[in-house]
Amino acid sequence: MILRKAFIEITVAESAQNPLLRIARSTIHGSGVFAAGNLVKGQSIGFYESSVVTENGMYVLWVEDSPGGDWTGYEGCNEMRFMNHADQPNAEMDGLDCYALTFIPAGAEITIDYGWNDS
Repeated sequence: MILRKAFIEITVAESAQNPLLRIARSTIHGSGVFAAGNLVKGQSIGFYESSVVTENGMYVLWVEDSPGGDWTGYEGCNEMRFMNHADQPNAEMDGLDCYALTFIPAGAEITIDYGWNDS
């Protein structure tokens, strides 16, 4: 019970960092990022605040430095780290910036393609 209370306090604090987002339980996996209001196609959703790491982890986003080049790992430290994967995402990352691919209605989970199926 204490852990659950601590988790709720953390997510409430994190939700306040970006007024466009809220953190809630996801049907995809654990916690997810949800639109606090309607988001239009192309709208900036947020920035993946992070530190550079060399090992994989639960909240590590790998970004290709240049096409066919090296990859850099970024361990997320804000609410954006809770974005879940979808084969048909409604958002995409451009480096560490996240943008809406489509209209995202208030309350919808914001998802990105982790690139698991990329060759």
